[in-house]
Amino acid sequence: MSAVMDARTRLVATFRAMADAGLNHGTSGNASVRLVGEGTAFLVTPSGRPVETLAPEDLVAIRDGHADGALEPSSEWRLHADLYAAFPEAGAILHAHSSFATALACRRQDLPAFHYLLALFGGTTVRCADYATFGTQELSDAAVAAMDGRRACLLANHGMVVHGRDLAHALLLAVQLETLCEQYWRACQLGEPVLLTDAEMAAAQAQFDRYARLTGNPG
Repeated sequence: MSAVMDARTRLVATFRAMADAGLNHGTSGNASVRLVGEGTAFLVTPSGRPVETLAPEDLVAIRDGHADGALEPSSEWRLHADLYAAFPEAGAILHAHSSFATALACRRQDLPAFHYLLALFGGTTVRCADYATFGTQELSDAAVAAMDGRRACLLANHGMVVHGRDLAHALLLAVQLETLCEQYWRACQLGEPVLLTDAEMAAAQAQFDRYARLTGNPG
């Protein structure tokens, strides 16, 4: 199997895993993977294709802003293109309309430091990007700004987006972000959650860094 076909197969499997995890429903959401050795070129899921019928050959290659495939790329392909350009470490990008992340995004609020696992995303918060119409350059610009120094952001009145070093890592982060959004929502039902201090979050990050050194897993 060629490297490109392997990437196609893994991207379809990951997109199906997103649906199985409840991150997406119907034709919502999209996913992509960077094509190794091709700079900012990537494969992205097509527009409006149900995950149940998605096949590896349905994926669309984007190179220098041009689509190569029988189907139309996701309406959010610009978001993926600009994130790959802005974050060279990103090997895969997942966008979801998951229930709890979207609920918080509809309040246009950041996810604060209520749990130390937010350090997995590169800071003390997961920011909420400014609102912009889906599929536009404005949305892409807002997401890039919100993800500065981060691996994820919420999209106001829209959903979430994460980038990981590969598809498995991106899926782990997307599931973890939705879980944290749900936990924060539930904690808020009991009152205002107690937030961790910057020092406490820095200590958590140091522990993650130590784990990475011991295991060889960059987190």
